[in-house]
Amino acid sequence: MSTLFSPLTLRSLTLRNRVGVSPMCQYSSADGFATDWHFVHLGAFATGGAGLVITEAAAVTPEGRISPQDLGIWDDAHIPMLRRITDFCRAQGAVMGIQLAHAGRKASARRPWEQPSGVVPVSEGGWDNVMAPSAVPFAPHFARPHALSIDGIAHVIASFQSATRRAVDAGFQVVELHAAHGYLLHEFLSPISNQRTDHYGGSFDNRVRLLLEVTDAVRAEWSLALPMIVRLSATDWADGGWNIEDSVRLSKLLKARGVDVIDCSSGGLAAHQQVTISPSYQVPFARRIRAEVGIATAAVGLITEAAQAEQIVADGSADLVLLGRELLRNPRWPLLAAHALGAQITWPPQYERARQ
Repeated sequence: MSTLFSPLTLRSLTLRNRVGVSPMCQYSSADGFATDWHFVHLGAFATGGAGLVITEAAAVTPEGRISPQDLGIWDDAHIPMLRRITDFCRAQGAVMGIQLAHAGRKASARRPWEQPSGVVPVSEGGWDNVMAPSAVPFAPHFARPHALSIDGIAHVIASFQSATRRAVDAGFQVVELHAAHGYLLHEFLSPISNQRTDHYGGSFDNRVRLLLEVTDAVRAEWSLALPMIVRLSATDWADGGWNIEDSVRLSKLLKARGVDVIDCSSGGLAAHQQVTISPSYQVPFARRIRAEVGIATAAVGLITEAAQAEQIVADGSADLVLLGRELLRNPRWPLLAAHALGAQITWPPQYERARQ
């Protein structure tokens, strides 16, 4: 029997299998609104058999977008289209998750395919109030951020909390906090980007304070019957930065605050990072956090083959496998992977003729 295609229960929620869709920015919104592109994009994963479908990073404030074309959830007007998407995907048997995010010092950037790369000027729809824990830019071609004041930090926390209320109204069943890839919450964690001298900087306890306060604020709005995920960059891949030992220590604190899954990614904080990439290269992070913290983990990163994904969950390295680019190539990867592993999985009746 396939472990990958066995159910996974998190609180009151049961995923039909352990294949999830990793959040992937589409850079296809205007003013934060989801569009028909998002409906088709996410809907294809639901009809393709994924157990969990997580949206791209949804910004909790306008200035928290990575690019002017990012998805948002800072306004009640964003809810109806998101609700349309969650209603459809849930009807296909998928569980719907939303990733709540703030881009911090990496905000107001151009889309990856646009030239020149770097900051979008105000005259082209960007913004100049880019913020971070400290006034340290990510790289020379990025904006120099301003250091958040205590009032600014309080506004960020409140924005995550109000975004959570909207996520409930939009029909999401899982919420994920984006504390990875060099965005705001990660920026506070890493001593490379956090050079504050107040109680949000310096020691480990101070640097993790914002994420813990955001976690508490979100959990206060999120039903205790529903699971909560935090995505961490388990290491910065840079000397003097955040590392796996820090991630283990933080994961214990997050577990105590009601977090159910640690989504184990890495990197994105330091422009000078040195990443060693190979298939399943981030799986050891998920394995270690799961073993040392006693919390469910999600593995992500160059996972492409059915047997590879099966081994990750079967050997206890992770409870859930999140796929990104492989699902862009083939949104129906779960249907084919189940066939390859000899597992039984429900196909949409409209596609049954292709099953044999």
